[in-house]
Amino acid sequence: MTISKNVNSAKKLQHPQCYISVPSDIITTLSSTHLNSLIDTPKKTAAVAKVSLFSRFKILVKSPKIFCFLLLFVCGLFVMLKMLCSFDPFGSYPCGNSVDEKSDLGVFGKGVVDGNNDKKGVKKMSEFWVQPDGLGYRPCLDFSNEYKKVSGEILKDRSKYLVVVVSGGMNQQRNQIVDAVVIARILGATLVVPILQVNVIWGDESEFADIFDVEHFKKTLADDVRIISSLPSNHLMSRPVEEKHTPLHVSPQWIRSRYLRRMRREGVLLLRGLDSRLSKDLPSDLQKLRCKVAFHALRFAPPIFELGNKLTERMRSKGPYLALHLRMEKDVWVRTGCLPGLSSKYDQIIYNERKSRPELLTSRSNMTSHDRKLAGLCPLNAVEVTRLLKALRAPKDAKIFWAGGDPLGGKEALLPLTKAYPYLYNKQDLALPGELLPFANKASIMAALDYIVSENSDVFMPSHGGNMGRAIQGHRAYAGHKKTITPNKRQMLSYFLDPKLSEAKFNKIIYDLHRDSMGQPVIRTSKSDHDVTKYPIPECMRNDTMVQRPL
Repeated sequence: MTISKNVNSAKKLQHPQCYISVPSDIITTLSSTHLNSLIDTPKKTAAVAKVSLFSRFKILVKSPKIFCFLLLFVCGLFVMLKMLCSFDPFGSYPCGNSVDEKSDLGVFGKGVVDGNNDKKGVKKMSEFWVQPDGLGYRPCLDFSNEYKKVSGEILKDRSKYLVVVVSGGMNQQRNQIVDAVVIARILGATLVVPILQVNVIWGDESEFADIFDVEHFKKTLADDVRIISSLPSNHLMSRPVEEKHTPLHVSPQWIRSRYLRRMRREGVLLLRGLDSRLSKDLPSDLQKLRCKVAFHALRFAPPIFELGNKLTERMRSKGPYLALHLRMEKDVWVRTGCLPGLSSKYDQIIYNERKSRPELLTSRSNMTSHDRKLAGLCPLNAVEVTRLLKALRAPKDAKIFWAGGDPLGGKEALLPLTKAYPYLYNKQDLALPGELLPFANKASIMAALDYIVSENSDVFMPSHGGNMGRAIQGHRAYAGHKKTITPNKRQMLSYFLDPKLSEAKFNKIIYDLHRDSMGQPVIRTSKSDHDVTKYPIPECMRNDTMVQRPL
């Protein structure tokens, strides 16, 4: 259920650090004579300093004007730091959590956009950039005392080891890594840093350390699960118990009853194909652990993180921007059973590919492409994305970062979008010559760069759900409910296919359909099929006041 907007907006979670630099020429002016005098006569120097400071303090006390001036200066300095750097020495992480949100959550600006117009002639910003009311929700990972008590026993255990092999694209692997940590916790086992299976579609051979910051991953989860880079030598020659056929959505009880005895006997358990194997309906502490892994522990490796932030700054220098995740690649059309809507030539290409490799179709093979579209199972093409953006009042000069692989049909496929919104960029457009070269043929790393720029955008919209769309929606919610547009495909597509509707009426209908799909706080009521990493309320975020209304 969504929450009514009668509470003040959440404060920004952005906490940039402040530094005071000292010029090197000041340091170099300290001669060896000065330094030696400090070493030779420490007591005398200290005594002189003490007397001097005491004398100055007496002068200040006797001179109220100087004392008041100094007090005002200190207060002014404090206020300046507060304004410029969000400096708050009395602030604490919500719920007393020790995880550093500045370093783990990344750059989480809610944007500098304001729908108001001042009286100095500054141009009024479009309402499209106005952020939703976050209702004061903030991250809150308050693990129970029982969880903390059991942690000590789990971290001491050296008898059980869990090895996992994760598959798919970067975001799919990310989901499986989250579940791998939780499964290790359930079993009280030491987790070996997950192994990334070579992607069969893109041939990406990236390893965990190529994509994620391993040391940060271990350090962040040090109080929850013991994580090591490789198996101890006494287990290297042993044959692990391998499980390939874990059912979907299993409970913690099922995992313990199935694996615990064998782990104790053999010492090592090997799991493959964890996608959607762990239930989404877990005890509260395990849900909080999932959030801790997804939003704090899985930070991208420094080279990716740094370049992603550079691309973000280059995009932001153009003004507020929309990140658009376009799913128009050839494999997407094949897997979803949908048609790209370009021409009969491209429709035939998809038809032939699907006929030769029917195993690629993900589900519901008995549905026609038209039925799939009406059911909201197809990605939006460029024509539909353009019409949706116009209906949602995106300004014509909107700066758009588009994430995703090369669309089937190349630039031709994007023409309807580029004609309406000419300021369209991707990571290749933003990168300097040679910057992307180290990551050539690394689809997972390219996806990670898209993730960073998209997550930091003023507005985000996916053309299709998918793993990346869901992950970024949850990340932006956890960062303070930054504006995220969720296309209501099932309800809106019948209007897209109605030629009788005038443009004005069409735009009003589509706009009204999306009033409550702009990233407002949503309570995760359906525990079985809604992932906490997409809907982090109520397990991972909290507000003192919670006013709710039905969806």
